Amino acid sequence: MTSSKVLVYVIRHDLRVSDNPILHHLASTSDHGFTHVLPLFVLLPHQIEVSGFLKEGAKSPFLEAKSQVGRYWRCGPHRAKFIAESIWTLKDNFEKLGSELTLRIGTYDEVLKTVVDGLRQSEFNVGGVWTIGEEGYEEKRDEKALSDTCSSLGIDFQLWVDEKYFIDDRDLEQLKTPDDLPDVFTSYRKMMEPLREKPRETLPTPEKGALPQVIEKSKIPSQTSPFEIPDSYESFEEALLRPINGVLSEVPPFPEGAKSAHPFRGGEDNAFDRLDYLIKSGSAYSYKASRNGLLGADFSTKLSAYLAQGCITARQIHHRLVAYEDGKDESLAESQGYGDGENEGTKAIRFELLWRDYMRLCNRKFKEKLFLRTGFRSDSSNKWKSADKDHTADGQQEPTDEISKTVQRVFNGTTGMGLIDASQRELLHTGYTSNRARQNVASFLAKHLCIDWRYGAEWYEMLLVDYDVSSNWANWQYVAGVGNDPRGEARIFNPVKQAFDYDKDGEYVRCWVPELRKIEKLEHVFQAWTTPKEEWDRFGLTGLAMAEDPVKKINFFVEGKPKTSRRPFSRQRGPRRGGSNRASASSLASQPLTETNGSTGVNENEKPANGQAISNRQPTIADGSRGGFRGGRGYGGGYRNRGYRGPRGGYRGRGSSPSYGQPPSPMQQLAPAEQAQ
Repeated sequence: MTSSKVLVYVIRHDLRVSDNPILHHLASTSDHGFTHVLPLFVLLPHQIEVSGFLKEGAKSPFLEAKSQVGRYWRCGPHRAKFIAESIWTLKDNFEKLGSELTLRIGTYDEVLKTVVDGLRQSEFNVGGVWTIGEEGYEEKRDEKALSDTCSSLGIDFQLWVDEKYFIDDRDLEQLKTPDDLPDVFTSYRKMMEPLREKPRETLPTPEKGALPQVIEKSKIPSQTSPFEIPDSYESFEEALLRPINGVLSEVPPFPEGAKSAHPFRGGEDNAFDRLDYLIKSGSAYSYKASRNGLLGADFSTKLSAYLAQGCITARQIHHRLVAYEDGKDESLAESQGYGDGENEGTKAIRFELLWRDYMRLCNRKFKEKLFLRTGFRSDSSNKWKSADKDHTADGQQEPTDEISKTVQRVFNGTTGMGLIDASQRELLHTGYTSNRARQNVASFLAKHLCIDWRYGAEWYEMLLVDYDVSSNWANWQYVAGVGNDPRGEARIFNPVKQAFDYDKDGEYVRCWVPELRKIEKLEHVFQAWTTPKEEWDRFGLTGLAMAEDPVKKINFFVEGKPKTSRRPFSRQRGPRRGGSNRASASSLASQPLTETNGSTGVNENEKPANGQAISNRQPTIADGSRGGFRGGRGYGGGYRNRGYRGPRGGYRGRGSSPSYGQPPSPMQQLAPAEQAQ
């Protein structure tokens, strides 16, 4: 086969055959020169735990795939299952094209060397390695490993533009360098408007037989020891989930009557089914009005998990909406608003797709700062409480074991704050919780409790089915006040006020926290400790930590805010150029808490903004940069922050937590039952 020329297509977060620039180029041009193509997907051991694929009795050569700060699994069971489904759908779709997907386990350099050496032994000439470029410190390190390996093997390496986003990188004419990205989202949005005219056309799915030839399976080097990859989907999923299922081993039974808001399977085909359903059901039409919902599958698009894995592209969503708006597809003719042009719902969907673009560009601009405790702002004035004895903040009075217990209670959903607990229980059970709930949890952990926000970002990375590195980490920074939010520390969500606003009948909290279902008054549902003591036995609150020892008490007045001229927070919107002029988190934390139902609202068009200079200080190990480390990351859909603010209160002591999911202590290993078998 010396006359052959093989292309190895390394698939990353582009798990689709439609609107795929690499496949389209191979199928539609004749001058690429490749006779064969080998689509290759690699399970990377630093991003997803692979010990379930070990041969019996073998030990893994890799460290466990756990995060840096909290030592949580990098990918939990919900997302792992979604990824497995997406991979298998891609495998089926390649077969429909007359091609075949190859799966391997290992680092990119090791896998590529093995594949190339084996093909050369079978007299195949490997002429190139192509892959899409991605953003993120770890992602760039992986790309360098591929590039260096190709150089050492004498193979051409090419990075392609990742075309799954709303506006193509090649059309960002006003952003000559990453530093040209405005720190104010609104400025970026105005640069891009009108949004409906910006996306490029989608690329068609290749015809069967249009791709270069498939390589006979017997000629492709097998998976190297000590791993083996099953041939059936059932065995593949079981192996992927086996080492990480323990994190959910102590989660209580699924609440009676509750339903997952994200019951969807992964994969390209399911992504398009979901998109068509959104249009035909009227959910796309009503999206702007419903997007802050808490219960049910239709209050938001639920496309974020598909976008994160590249099962569908933002421009595919856009063009399907255009066909509906312009009345160009009879299959959508019965849909509300068909043929009436862009409506408020479809406009809002495009707005959110642009928001995902912006978070990715922030990742490109700020690089490793995405994972630093000090955030984009490089603001070291925040005194984040930590459960790590080696990295406690100056002036931290609470022992690290108390911080660890508090973190556990937040993630277990036993804080006593109804909205927070419901969101965390839903997340444990389903891998999903609404954007509105995510914002409140992030604000509660970082601003009410003043705990290092990276615990939350890593926990979300583990559990969220729709995790995306850019959206998660940039949005956690935004809510924590160290990202590009113009209000910084001043924006604080009042979870009681938010519960009254968005869970008006208490249906969501009662659904996911069944211990509170007997309680009648909403103010007691949202904070169980406010229930009169004489009613505790009747409502089953006696002995519950969420009532007897709440993590936080917020004095919320149902009838109206108390009369006071005192501003509950500084109105300064983040540090000025040259430094921070905010009160530190620890000093604010010592103030008494009297949050009211007053709110400051946020303009719907106001997105993360940051007017101050961003320093270029190099990260240190203490900063928590992932740098040369394997570290954690968090949310896919994005916290589109439209919140409320108020003062932060003091920090109360807590007792131990009941076993609600029992996540590991932040700086400890998981229990033996949760480790690789």
